[in-house]
Parts: sequence; C-alpha cells; structure tokens
Amino acid sequence: MINYSVHKISYEDTKPFILNIHYAKRMPSISFAYGLFLNNILVGIVSYGSPVSPSLCKGIAGEINKKKVIELNRLVLKYNKKNEASMLVGKSIKLLPKPKIIVSYADTKQNHVGYIYQATNFLFTGTTKPRTDIAGKNGKHSRHHLGDKTKRVFRSAKHRYIFINANKRERKKLLKQINYQIMEYPKW
Repeated sequence: MINYSVHKISYEDTKPFILNIHYAKRMPSISFAYGLFLNNILVGIVSYGSPVSPSLCKGIAGEINKKKVIELNRLVLKYNKKNEASMLVGKSIKLLPKPKIIVSYADTKQNHVGYIYQATNFLFTGTTKPRTDIAGKNGKHSRHHLGDKTKRVFRSAKHRYIFINANKRERKKLLKQINYQIMEYPKW
C-alpha cells in the first residue's frame, strides 16, 4: 500500500480518534500508540496499554508472565479503507518491545467478529460471557462506579484474541504457557 506508513504517536494524537470516532468514546490506559499515515496525514490509530483486569494478566499465561501482557485497546480509522486496519495492527506489533503477549477483544454488540485479528494471525481463545456491571456516570459501565449496586448496565460478550510478540524460541515457550484453549476462528 503505497504512501502509507506507521509511526509512534503521542497520547494527545490519539484523543480525537478515540473520543470522536471510536464507539466507546473514552480513553483507555495507553502505554504505546501508533498512527497510520497516508501521505503524511494521520488517518488511523492503534493503542496498547495495561488490561483493565489485573487477573487477566495472570490468567493468560501465569504469574511469571503477567508483566508481558498488554491489551490492544483501541483501533480507530478515519476512513476504514481496505487493508488499513490489518496494515496498522501488523506494523504496530513489529514496533512494540518484545516479548509481549497482546490480548484484544472484538465486541459482539458492535457486530465485530475480529476479522482484523484473524488477518494478522492472532489466536482465538474463546468468547467472554455477557454480564452486567455496576453503572457509572450517565448509566455507562465503569470501573469508577457510583456505588449503587442496584443500577446495572449490560456488558456484551466479546471474542478474545491473543498474539505472542516474541522471537521464535520465546514464542514457542510462551505458547506452551497460555492458559486458554486455542480455538477455530469465529465467523459471522
């Protein structure tokens, strides 16, 4: 794809994409952020950060590997042209420090299956169960809830994908330590 490039970007560069375009409209924890540029104009972002759930970090590959776990927590494209998402994800992974175990989710409520993750060789490890959370401000789910346990908000099921970003030897070792069953990709 001629005239495209992927580069590290700042937290501030991600804000217009996450707050104005992404359906969640809220900023996640961001440790690494990369932008997709078309003719030197920012047309997409991907961000990686600490997963919201500390238990997830241990659950994926055990206590010994919990610091290696990061979440691909936002992928936002201005125009969503063919191959832009897979190019951005694939090239950004190459720019991340190694070794890392990347986890990401495809939200079934948004009719997302995770085809981008499938195209970039993530491993499918199942679907989370739908549940309810204590409601936060404006009725949204939030880890900073208002304390009223009677007010609940629905959280949809999500397809979970992981990617092991490591050299060949380390990848093989980490793959054996994954605590989730690797399954066939879901289709829509």
